[in-house]
Amino acid sequence: MVMREWVGDGRAVVGWGLGYAGFGLGCGLSGTALWGTGWVGWVVAGVGVAAVGAGWAAARGRPGRGRPGSGRGLTGVLWVLCGLAAVASWSLLMDVVTLLFGQAVDSVPDAVHKALAAGGALLLAATARARGAVAGRAVVGRAAPSVAPAAVQLAAWAGTLAFVPYVVMKLIWALGGSFAGISGDQMYADYVRNGSSGLWLTLERWGLDGTVLLAALGVFLLWGLVRPWGQVFPRWTLPLRGRAVPRWLPLTPALIGAVTLAPYGLLGIGYLVLCTAGVIGMRVGALGTPEQAIQIGWVGMCAFAGYGVALAVAARSYWRRTGA
Repeated sequence: MVMREWVGDGRAVVGWGLGYAGFGLGCGLSGTALWGTGWVGWVVAGVGVAAVGAGWAAARGRPGRGRPGSGRGLTGVLWVLCGLAAVASWSLLMDVVTLLFGQAVDSVPDAVHKALAAGGALLLAATARARGAVAGRAVVGRAAPSVAPAAVQLAAWAGTLAFVPYVVMKLIWALGGSFAGISGDQMYADYVRNGSSGLWLTLERWGLDGTVLLAALGVFLLWGLVRPWGQVFPRWTLPLRGRAVPRWLPLTPALIGAVTLAPYGLLGIGYLVLCTAGVIGMRVGALGTPEQAIQIGWVGMCAFAGYGVALAVAARSYWRRTGA
């Protein structure tokens, strides 16, 4: 209960802002590059300091302190900082997948920065929404489990179906078949060449692709956000059955997935449109010919874009249905 109060009234934002500013300051002073650039650390420090100020103002203006809130201006600042933190966490999902399968991330400071930013985006959004509810004199509380509106469920179906061609393609390779002229043995050799972990390679030899397993977990998360069962622990989680799911539990991976996959997929589709039209050349890499790369790219980018957008829609619905 105490932690929940801290998350909603700005004190948690103050703590996060201090840590985020300290991280950015450390990177700036040491010359550690973030996003491949040395000066980004100073920007991170500035965002952290701004978050400390916004969180402090929100805490001083919370109900019961005898001080008026800072109005919509403060709420707007919190949402702007939330957006900046969300953008900074982009591609965190890729780092998580890399670590899950025993590989090293490209940059440890970048990975730490993305994780900090994702946590801050959640805290800032929670505080901004709580302040908006107070300003609107809404009743804040934990809502009963509910189903998402029909339009949101339709988006969930679209996000689920978008993954089907991707899953089929990956399973064909894992089972030793060929897709777009690329054989399963070629893909396995590419995994070995890129330093994939023993776990990843073992799954491939068993006919299971690691990204397919992650896609299944992603679809489970997606439907948990739109169906009532996603708001309570299921029966098999004894002794927690029947208890409400903490809102951060599904929203954290949802934020990471949406921020990573939606822009990645949408930008990738734009790139593929230009490549397909012959405006620019397709980067081939280890995929053989440009035509093969384009065919595989369309399958992957449509899956990422469709699922990422659906996840963002479902997460917003879950957020609104479960209270401030």
